[in-house]
Amino acid sequence: MTDETEKTGTFLVTAADEGSAVLTDVDDGQVHTLADNPGVDAGEAIEGTVAAEPPLEVAWRLVDVDDRWTISVEESDESPTTHERDLAAEQGIGEMTRRERAGIGEIHVLTVTEEETDAAVADVLDDDEGLRSRAARLGVERVVVRSEPGVVSVRYLP
Repeated sequence: MTDETEKTGTFLVTAADEGSAVLTDVDDGQVHTLADNPGVDAGEAIEGTVAAEPPLEVAWRLVDVDDRWTISVEESDESPTTHERDLAAEQGIGEMTRRERAGIGEIHVLTVTEEETDAAVADVLDDDEGLRSRAARLGVERVVVRSEPGVVSVRYLP
């Protein structure tokens, strides 16, 4: 098969029903509609290979799975850590800092006005597909959002 008819990468299952599923490549955003559903559920990440279905090559099939995991997204009642609060204090309102975690994952810290904290948390959580795509790209299983007035942290955790 040529590069146009087969692709290996990390995919997020963005939709799934009994008859088909939609996989989105987390690196380039390319969407692959599967001709059938091989048993995947929305919110899962898959490292594997998809191949275009002949003769039209408009639908795809999942031909190989190297790894597969479910990604959870949750809002925590816990406050951001001292390190996250320090990062927020070092930046201006509306700015974001990304830091690698020790081990696997990342932490994103946003500084917002105290009055806008709840709205910022809601905006972050509304971007479910974006959160899950970043988590899949990082190879992690959990996304945890923490907040306190003026600070929102998004933790991508194994």
